[in-house]
Amino acid sequence: MAIIDKPLALPAGEPRRAARPLGVFTRPKEQSGISAWLTTVDHKKIGIMYGSAALFFLLIGGVAALAIRVQLATPNNTFLSGDAYNRMYTMHGTVMVFLVVMPIGAAFANFLMPLQVGARDVAFPRINAFSFWVFFFGGLMLNTSWFLGGGADGGWFNYAPNNGVAFSPSHGIDFWNAGLLIAGIGSLTGSINLITTVLNMRAPGMTLMKMPVFTWMTLVTQFLLLFAIPVITVAQLLLTFDRRFGANFFNVQQGADPLLWQHLFWVFGHPEVYLMILPAFGIVSEIIPTFARKPIFGYPFMVFSGIAIGFMGWGVWAHHMFVSGLGPLSVTAFSVATMFIAVPTGVKILNWMATLWGGKLILNTPMLFSIGLITQFTVGGLSGVSHAIAPSDTQQTDTYYIVAHFHYVLFGGAFFGFVGGVYHWFPKAFGYKLNDTFGKVQFWMMVVGFNLTFGPMHILGLQGMPRRMQTYDDAMGFNFWNLVATIGAFILGVGVMLLLANVAYSYSKWKSAGRPNPGPDPWDARTIEWSIPSPAPSHNFDTDPVVTSLDDFWHRKYQEDENGVVRRVHTGEEIAQPGNGEGVHLPAPSYWPIVLAFGIPIIGYGIIFNLWLCIPGALVVIGALFGWALEPADDLDAPGHDHGHDGPGHDGSGDHAEPELETV
Repeated sequence: MAIIDKPLALPAGEPRRAARPLGVFTRPKEQSGISAWLTTVDHKKIGIMYGSAALFFLLIGGVAALAIRVQLATPNNTFLSGDAYNRMYTMHGTVMVFLVVMPIGAAFANFLMPLQVGARDVAFPRINAFSFWVFFFGGLMLNTSWFLGGGADGGWFNYAPNNGVAFSPSHGIDFWNAGLLIAGIGSLTGSINLITTVLNMRAPGMTLMKMPVFTWMTLVTQFLLLFAIPVITVAQLLLTFDRRFGANFFNVQQGADPLLWQHLFWVFGHPEVYLMILPAFGIVSEIIPTFARKPIFGYPFMVFSGIAIGFMGWGVWAHHMFVSGLGPLSVTAFSVATMFIAVPTGVKILNWMATLWGGKLILNTPMLFSIGLITQFTVGGLSGVSHAIAPSDTQQTDTYYIVAHFHYVLFGGAFFGFVGGVYHWFPKAFGYKLNDTFGKVQFWMMVVGFNLTFGPMHILGLQGMPRRMQTYDDAMGFNFWNLVATIGAFILGVGVMLLLANVAYSYSKWKSAGRPNPGPDPWDARTIEWSIPSPAPSHNFDTDPVVTSLDDFWHRKYQEDENGVVRRVHTGEEIAQPGNGEGVHLPAPSYWPIVLAFGIPIIGYGIIFNLWLCIPGALVVIGALFGWALEPADDLDAPGHDHGHDGPGHDGSGDHAEPELETV
């Protein structure tokens, strides 16, 4: 179906909405300075804070990764001792999985999902702020183990009995337990919040099958979190009782079965793989249609394949345990399930390719990263299918082949998708675009560095190089490919850091050019978050958008003429909301979420070092809960407060204040 980007004559008597000049939108006056970030309950700021925290932890995990690669660059290297190496790879995996990839998904979910469903915020704004702060403090607590006895040393999965006091007497695993337990509170409360928002706060007319694919993948991800987090929480609580209070849940000497830990961990851990990759799938499912200039191919199949991945993800956990002695019947069942789960994943890949086929492709940075996800995730998926064959998996288990597969899925897949999403939605978050040429340089450097790093690991694994191997002898034949992987790792590290350089460079150019506004719709996009100003105002929408179709915003810009030819009838600028926010009540800022979150790690430190320390932590938590409960529902000092009026956007939580208006 042809698309002609020229104005279509409107029927007689139908007014055309005049274009507004850029930069004259009005929006509620917002707080500034650090207090605005410490007290904010705005889902967009919280999404940005999730992303910033993930970047901070990425630097920590990245340094650990480079240290590992320096150690393995040459045979018989002594750069790291055996103990330091164990802690380095454990903390690298833990930080990257729990504190980088998962919170980046949360960043996009928090920032985008309410915008895509036409809500003014999430269902419970203050709980949303608490979710972020408790995650952040849990991550900080985990990493303070470096200064308080050393990081965890049992692998990111911390198998029993290695996670017991007999084999790991330092406090590293205690910090691993406590930090992830606390961060998990944020994931659990956040999932409940986002599920409630999607199911109850969609714009008028937005049925479930009119939601954007990203919102669907976010919803599936939150359900996975809702049911998976309690499983790992139980395992960590049992381990805490073992290590700190002398229980025997995993103590082999007392007759316990260490396989219990593996089952509990992987019942959580394999759905976790999909809750890390599904948000990235949703991101590229929004980017590809935008820059292929055509709708996503097979929207219902994209949605239901995501649901199928989430459902089937619960039935494949034991393929991580094929060499643990489960028996042939269990191995056969989980082999078959592992093969089947490749089907809905393949559906997504084929639908992305069909969307690209015949499209008018715009190969800018977001599109390149989306294509990068498709290609590299496909490699990881194919190597993953080989793990469904039990004899093959038995040979590959605990070799670098597994390391290569895992990174092709989560870095070549999820992380590439996330970086593409940053470039795509950056104008909506900050009001200016990132430099596209700079972005393309970053893309190619990351592609080269990534494949030089993890491609050779397939070869090393098939040659027999074990995982978690501190060093190797020259006669083993691992020299060349390990050196190549180390060089690739440093290239990849530079590529990742180019994102920060691009942000700084683009900001300086934008500032020197007089801070031009990119407009609400800089990409000629399809979904309704592009129908509001850039950056998005604090109240999101002036009035509730009414959705009549999938890709509703695009259909308001393009219509068929009498000959069936699709023509542009409006620009995004013409039909976007002005962003003045008159009469909109917003949730009031609050310090209590951060205070409550701060008290929980104090209890954690008390469990690790001295139970008396739990008392001040509990007092902080109880005091914060009382303060939160007694805090006025509305900001009584807000200009224009009408004492009890539930204005537009009221979400039932009572957290609303009348914003002051200013012209920008």
